[in-house]
Amino acid sequence: MKLIECPRDAMQGWHRMISTEEKVNYLQALLKVGFDTLDFGSFVSPKAIPQMADTREVLSRLDLSGSSSKMLAIVANVRGAEEAVIHEEINYLGFPFSVSETFQLRNTNKTIAESLEQVQTMQELCLKNGKELVVYISMGFGNPYEDPYSPEIVLRWVDELAKMEINIISLADTVGVATPDVITSLFRHLIPAYPRVEFGAHFHSAPHNWEEKVQAAWEQGCRRFDSAIKGIGGCPMAKDELVGNLATENLIWFCQQRQAPLNLDMTALQAAQQLADVVFKD
Repeated sequence: MKLIECPRDAMQGWHRMISTEEKVNYLQALLKVGFDTLDFGSFVSPKAIPQMADTREVLSRLDLSGSSSKMLAIVANVRGAEEAVIHEEINYLGFPFSVSETFQLRNTNKTIAESLEQVQTMQELCLKNGKELVVYISMGFGNPYEDPYSPEIVLRWVDELAKMEINIISLADTVGVATPDVITSLFRHLIPAYPRVEFGAHFHSAPHNWEEKVQAAWEQGCRRFDSAIKGIGGCPMAKDELVGNLATENLIWFCQQRQAPLNLDMTALQAAQQLADVVFKD
C-alpha cells in the first residue's frame, strides 16, 4: 500500500498566501510521518499558480535526512520538467495529462496531442536524469465541459502512455464526479492489462462519498492512493470552486479496517495535523 501525501494540492489554491517558512515547516513535519511520497510542490508559471512560486526555495531548505519519503514535483510542460530534473532531491515528476481537451488547454495551454508529445520528451528527460515520470489522467472519470468522455477514451490514452513505458499512471477525479461503477470499470480493465504499470487513484471527493470511491478502486487491486491531511485543497484550474481532496485521515482509517500495513509514525502524523490547523487557517 502506497500513500501519497499531497500538500502541494492542498496549498496551491489556498485563499491566503502561505509563506515559505510555513511551507518548509509543514513539509518537514510531513517528512517524519513515513508517507511513501510527498507531492510537495510544482515547477509551473507563478502567474498561473502564485502559491507555488517559491518551490525551489522551499526544496533547498528542506532536511531530507532520516526520511524515507520520496519527493514528487508537478510540472506542466517541458520547461518545467527541465527545471525540476536538475534537483537531486526530487524522485518523481508528475504531469497532468487530461482526456478532456478543454481542461488540457486550460491547465497546460496545450492540446491533448501536443501534450502527448510533451510526455515523450519528459520521459526522456526523466530517464536521462534518474527520475521517474508519473502521469496523472486528469478528468479521468468525467468532465464538466461536455467534452467527449467514456472509459474507452481513457483506456485508449493509457495505451498510448504505456507504449512510452510510463510505469506509474494515476487516474484523477479532478472535479469529484467519479462513480463507483466507472471506477470499477476502469481499474478492472487497466490493472490486469498492464501488469508492469503501477496504477493509482487521485480522488477529489466530498465527505459523504469518499469511501465508496476508495472501496471501488481497492476491490480492483489499486494500492496507490493520493490524499491530503484534512481533505484540504483541489485543482484551482478546474472550476471556480475547489472540490476537496480525499482526506488522509479517512484513507488511513480505511486501510486500518482492512489491516493493510502502513508503517506510519502516528505521533508524527498527529503533530502534522496540528500544524495543518495553523498553516491552513482562514
